[in-house]
Amino acid sequence: MGGPRGGRVSPGKGAVRDGSLKPRPESFGKEERVRKRQDYLRIYEQGARRYSQRFTIITCRNPTGIRRLGMTVSKKAGNAVQRNRIKRILREFFRLNKSRLPAAQDIVIIAKKGILPLAYSDVCAELESRLIKRADA
Repeated sequence: MGGPRGGRVSPGKGAVRDGSLKPRPESFGKEERVRKRQDYLRIYEQGARRYSQRFTIITCRNPTGIRRLGMTVSKKAGNAVQRNRIKRILREFFRLNKSRLPAAQDIVIIAKKGILPLAYSDVCAELESRLIKRADA
């Protein structure tokens, strides 16, 4: 009785229980992703670049007023499993720290060759130093 034909369906992973359509603050929805090729090209052309040991970070103001994340992980970074792990770690960093990132900003993170091995704590330290403005600075 709990399946799609049984009548009662429990809310799934992405279900909103209170009836509102607003995404949860800790989510990473479609509107927070850079998805179109023309957006990537605009960011690559107009954005400001910062470099770190493992990443190239390009930031650019966007017209939507929403902070968005795009990622580029080429085959030079490793096989598909390794590339997907890198992207999962980057999405998690963005999801947990997006309130600390500048608003109305597109951020594209490009993984460099030889990025592995990679730990979440290393990524946090590296990206925080490049993206998050400190109160004492």
